[in-house]
Amino acid sequence: MSLTDITMIGVGAMIGAGVFALTGFAAGIAGPAITIAFVLNGIVALFIAISYAELGAAFPEAGGGYLWVKEALVDPNGFYAGWMSWFAHAVACALYAVTFGVFFTEFFVVFSDLGREFAFFGFITRHILEKAIAVVVIAAFAYINYRGAEETGSAELVVVVIKLVILGLFILFGALATFSNPNWPATFLSQPSFAPAGVAGIIGAMGFTFIAFEGYEIIVQSGEEVVNPGENVPKAVFYSLIIVVPVYVLVAFALIGGLNITPEILEIAGISRPPDQVFVWQVLQNLGELGLIRAAEQFLPYGALLLIVAGLASTTSALNATVYSSSRVSFAMGRDRVLPGMFNNIHPDKKTPHVAIIVSMVLIMAMAVALPIESVAAAADIMFILLFLQVNWTVIKMRSTHPDLPRTFEIPYMPWPPIIGIVLLLILLPFIIYELGLEAIGIGTSNEGLIALGVTTIWMALGLVIYYGYSAGKEAEKLEEETPTLTTEQTPADRESQLVVPVANPESAEPLMLSAIDIARDMDAEIHVISVVTVPQQTPLDEGRRFVDDERETLEKAMSIAEEADVPVRGTIRIGHDVAPAILNTVEQHDSDAILMGWRGRGRRTDFVLGSNVDQVVTQAKCDVLVERISPVEDVDSILLPTAGGPHAEYAAEIARAIARPQDARINVVYVIEPGAGEDEREDARERLESATDVIDEYDRVESSLLEGTDIAERIIEESDNHDHTVIGATREGLLQQIVFGGIPEEVGRRAKHTVIMAKRHQGITSRLTRWFRSQQQ
Repeated sequence: MSLTDITMIGVGAMIGAGVFALTGFAAGIAGPAITIAFVLNGIVALFIAISYAELGAAFPEAGGGYLWVKEALVDPNGFYAGWMSWFAHAVACALYAVTFGVFFTEFFVVFSDLGREFAFFGFITRHILEKAIAVVVIAAFAYINYRGAEETGSAELVVVVIKLVILGLFILFGALATFSNPNWPATFLSQPSFAPAGVAGIIGAMGFTFIAFEGYEIIVQSGEEVVNPGENVPKAVFYSLIIVVPVYVLVAFALIGGLNITPEILEIAGISRPPDQVFVWQVLQNLGELGLIRAAEQFLPYGALLLIVAGLASTTSALNATVYSSSRVSFAMGRDRVLPGMFNNIHPDKKTPHVAIIVSMVLIMAMAVALPIESVAAAADIMFILLFLQVNWTVIKMRSTHPDLPRTFEIPYMPWPPIIGIVLLLILLPFIIYELGLEAIGIGTSNEGLIALGVTTIWMALGLVIYYGYSAGKEAEKLEEETPTLTTEQTPADRESQLVVPVANPESAEPLMLSAIDIARDMDAEIHVISVVTVPQQTPLDEGRRFVDDERETLEKAMSIAEEADVPVRGTIRIGHDVAPAILNTVEQHDSDAILMGWRGRGRRTDFVLGSNVDQVVTQAKCDVLVERISPVEDVDSILLPTAGGPHAEYAAEIARAIARPQDARINVVYVIEPGAGEDEREDARERLESATDVIDEYDRVESSLLEGTDIAERIIEESDNHDHTVIGATREGLLQQIVFGGIPEEVGRRAKHTVIMAKRHQGITSRLTRWFRSQQQ
C-alpha cells in the first residue's frame, strides 16, 4: 500500500463512529468546552503517535503494540499488550456496529413509515432492531474477512473523501447558522459557562472520546504491506492526525453553535422544560449518538440524509478495519502460542486466519448486544489507554535494549515525549471512570460506568488466569522460528544485466524459459526466475511461508532449464497480496533490465487487455517488458518481425535476433502498406525496413518485404501462419488501461496461431542514459 492508502486507513478509522456517535455524549460532559477537549485530545494523541511512528517504522509487522511490548518488556507485559489490544479493537468494532445499527434504523425512521411503528410499539422495539442490525453487520464483515475480500486503498480513499465532504458541509452550514445569530458567543459562554463541569468535565470528555484518535494503531498493523514502511508509516501517522483533529474541533463548534433549541428538539430529546431554561449541551447529552443528525436537519439541506449516509459509510469502513485488526492480534498471539494453537490456523483454501476471525466475531457480537453504547466506548478507551501506556514505556526501554535497531524515524528529545505521553494518559484514565459516575474508589451510581469497569476488570482477570494457567508454559516451549518473507536460491553469477521471468505453473515454464535463455545470452544477463505466493489482505504476509513449497516445484523446473543451458540463473519465491506488485518490487529492488512474462492469449475480464497482472506490470515497470503468448514448444525456423519504426520496433528486432541466432532461424522483416500506396509511401516503408534490418545487420539470415493490406493487424496475422514466431514492438505508450502495447500488437497476440512476443522498450530518462553509457563503453 502507498502512503495515501495507509493515511486514508488511519483517517477512516479516526473519523468513524467517534465523531458521529460520541460527539453528542461528550458535549453533555464538557459543554461548549468540547472544542478544547478535542484540541487537547489531539495533543495527547501526538505524544502517543510519536512512539507508534518510531516503532512502526522499525517493526513493520502485523501485531503492532503487542509485538513491541513483548519484545522489550518482561512477562506478562507482552501477553497483556496483546490481550488488551485484541479486546480494545473488538470493543471498538462493537461500537461501530452499534452505531451502524442506530444510523441504519434512523434512516428508516426518518424516510419511511417505520417511525410511526416505533411510536406505537415504544423504545424497546427500536433498541432490539438496532442490536439485531449490529449483529448482522458484524457477521457480514467477519465473512468478508474470512473470504479474503479486501477493501482496497482506492475504495477506502473514496469512503474517506465522502465523509470529509459531508462533514465539511456540516461545518460550513453550521458555522453560517452560528454566525447568523448576533448573540452566538453567548451560546458558548453562558451555559452556564464555557466549561459547566470545569476541568473535570473537559478531561472526562477527552477520555470518553479518546477512542476516536487511535487510528495510528491500525496504521502500524498494516506495516508489512506498506511500500517503504520506514518512511511512509511515520508520515501516515502524523498526516492522519493533522487531518483529523481540525475536523473534530470544527464539527464540535458547528454542532454547539448551529443547534437551535426548539420545542420539537426538546420533545425528541425527552426534555419537558421550556427552551429558555435548557442549554445546548444538555440537549445534546440527551440526543446522544443522534445529536449530529438532529442538528444537521436544522441548518443543512438534506442534512439528515447526508449525515446518515456519512455515518453508515464511516462505520462500514471502520468495521472492516477493526474486524481485520482484532483478528490479526489474536492470530499473532496464537502464532506465538500464548493463545491456543487454533488461533494460528490458516484456512487451506481462503488462506485467512478463519478461527481468529470467528472468535473475534463472537466477542464483538457479545459486546455489541450486551453493552450500552457509552459502556462500549468507555471499555475500549480504558483498554487503549493501558496499551498506550505500555507502548510509550516500550519505546523508552528499546533505546537501551535495542540500540542498533534501524530507526528511520527517531523521537527527538528522548525520553521526554513518551514520558509526557505516559503522564497525560495517567491523568485521563481516572477521569474516564469518574465521568461515568464512579468515584475514585470505584463506587458510584452510573450503570454504564459500572458495566464498563466490570467488563474491563473481568477481561483483565481472565487474562491473568489464561496467562499463568496456559500461556506462560506454552511460550516457554515455543521454538524460535525464522519467518521468511522471501525465499531465494541462486547459482553464482557475475552479470551486470538481469532478465526477470515470472513463472506461475510448470506447463508454461518450459517455453518461457527457452525464450529467456536466448534473450539472456544476447544481453549477457542472468535470469531471475520468480514465483509469487499470494495470500489475502486479511492474512499477514509472513504466513505465506506455509505455501512456499507449493511453488517450489515450478521454480526448480524453470531454474533447471536454464542451468542445463549453462545460463546463470537465480530463483526467488516472493510472498505478496497481489502478483503484479510483487513482480514490480522485484524489478525495483534488483534494478532489473527487462521482464519476460507469459500470457495465455485471453483475458478473463473485459476491463483488462491482457490480464490484470500483465497490464499492471507492462504499464508500470521501469524496465523493458516482453510478453510472450504461450504456445507449445516447437523448433524455430523462421521469425516474423513486423515493424513500424521507433524504439519499440528496434527493441523487437533485437529480441528477434536473440532468438534466431542460436537456432539459425530466418528473420522476415515486414511492413504493411495500403494496396494503392504511392511511391513516396513505399520509399518511406523501405526506409523503415532498412532501419529495422540495420539493428540486426550482423546476422545474415534476414529478409525484408513489403506486404499490402487494408487492415494491418489482419495482414500480419495472415503472414504469421508462415512463421514459427512473431516478434512485434509496441505501437504506442499505454496511456490508457485499454492500450497496453497498442491495438495492432494486442490483436496479433490474440489471434496468431503460433508464438507471439510483444516488446516494449522503457522510455524513462534513466533507461536512456544507462543505454547511452553502455554504448559509449562498448
